[in-house]
Amino acid sequence: MTTAKTYTPTESEIQRRWFVVDASGETLGRLASRIARVLEGKHNPSYATHLDSGDHVIVLNARRISVTRDKLETKLYTRHSGYAQGLKQETLGQLLERRPEEVIRRAVKGMLPRNRLGAQQLRKLKVYADAEHPHEAQRPEPLG
Repeated sequence: MTTAKTYTPTESEIQRRWFVVDASGETLGRLASRIARVLEGKHNPSYATHLDSGDHVIVLNARRISVTRDKLETKLYTRHSGYAQGLKQETLGQLLERRPEEVIRRAVKGMLPRNRLGAQQLRKLKVYADAEHPHEAQRPEPLG
């Protein structure tokens, strides 16, 4: 009888890489699912569900993301302040106009686990509305 042991990477063995993505012309949902996969670490052979083995992702040109016209007018982002009459609603078009980074961040957040691990993975996402970013020192490579 053999005793096969399952390999689990330790926190010190995980090597984090930096990837950069240009969002211009990309479809919002398809881009978000590619980003979520990298943040979770599912592209690595040493993926473990209980560890944050993902990499950092930098998204550029968030304001030039591609969305259908119907979705720009019908998709609603809703939040409530907790006070009476504190319901705020905003369409995707309005949010894209006001804060384009938030559109991608929310799309990716919806695809990550809803626990502390998902919050930790979301912190590795950096989104910028234009083509400049302050992470040149990390030498990010393009996400394939």
